[in-house]
Amino acid sequence: MTAQYVSSGEFTRDQRYIATRITADGRDGYPVEPGRYRLIVSRACPWASRAVVVRRLLGLEHVLSMGIAGPTHDSRSWTFDLDPGHRDPVLGIERLQEAYFARYPDYERGITVPAMVDTRTGQVVTNDYAQITLDLSTEWREYHRPGAPDLYPEELRAEIDDVNRVVFADVNNGVYRSGFAGSQEAYEKAYRRLFTRLDWLSDRLESQRYLVGDTITEADVRLFTTLVRFDPVYHGHFKCNRQKLTEMPVLWAYARDLFQTPGFGDTVDFDHIKRHYYVVHRDINPTGIVPAGPDLSGWLTPHGREALGGRPFGNGSPPGPPSPEETVPATA
Repeated sequence: MTAQYVSSGEFTRDQRYIATRITADGRDGYPVEPGRYRLIVSRACPWASRAVVVRRLLGLEHVLSMGIAGPTHDSRSWTFDLDPGHRDPVLGIERLQEAYFARYPDYERGITVPAMVDTRTGQVVTNDYAQITLDLSTEWREYHRPGAPDLYPEELRAEIDDVNRVVFADVNNGVYRSGFAGSQEAYEKAYRRLFTRLDWLSDRLESQRYLVGDTITEADVRLFTTLVRFDPVYHGHFKCNRQKLTEMPVLWAYARDLFQTPGFGDTVDFDHIKRHYYVVHRDINPTGIVPAGPDLSGWLTPHGREALGGRPFGNGSPPGPPSPEETVPATA
């Protein structure tokens, strides 16, 4: 079964997510507990990739396991085709939808990643991607690694929230509003809105190293996962082609700065990213042919943004290397 992604006019994202939260006090019935929950992601998905980055930056690998779905799926669900027997080794399921149906047998919305699953019951707890990363920063604080950064500092939360709001509307979701537009008018409206915001971000980042304050925050994580997909996918596949990221000097340097920061680039799987978009979106790319390019070598070139100051991890320190089982395979 092949899903249809292009809308009849302007693309509108369904933002009705499972709002249950995993909290330190367990007020929703799901207290933070080491080893109890499993974070299910796909490295192809920008929304899931936020959780992958945050989990790694905060050093939560030892208390929150991670299952990685394959890069492609059908209209039913993400699948665990990367694992032996095509089953998640902890949950024992072939499709993520099994965890959704275990809690909601009549669940009719999208089976999305990231998803937090209770390993005791096999039931999904939440797929509210925006709240998941904020809760990893705040509710899971007891289990952060020594030297973990504060990605959502209390004194900057209002500004971070403001930046996140416009970046989501115009950039994170804006590329989809361009790519899934079903009319010329809807596409051009989304296209203009996207590049107006990218110009705004370029102006903001020209004189400051990070989006809010002088350290990495949640705002940088959310922008990064879109920027890293821009040239491999959004520029061509989604027709966001006024410029490539590599042709926007400030944003290209900013993205390289983050990519070269431990916890960011070492979570990126360009192969999965390209295979997901070009294979799954058959109504945009009917042949399913995956482009051979672009050249990725530029991601490791000097960015020069140290000159702007800033301290990536504040008073903390970078995470160590990823574990062998979570290391992204080298891209040829």
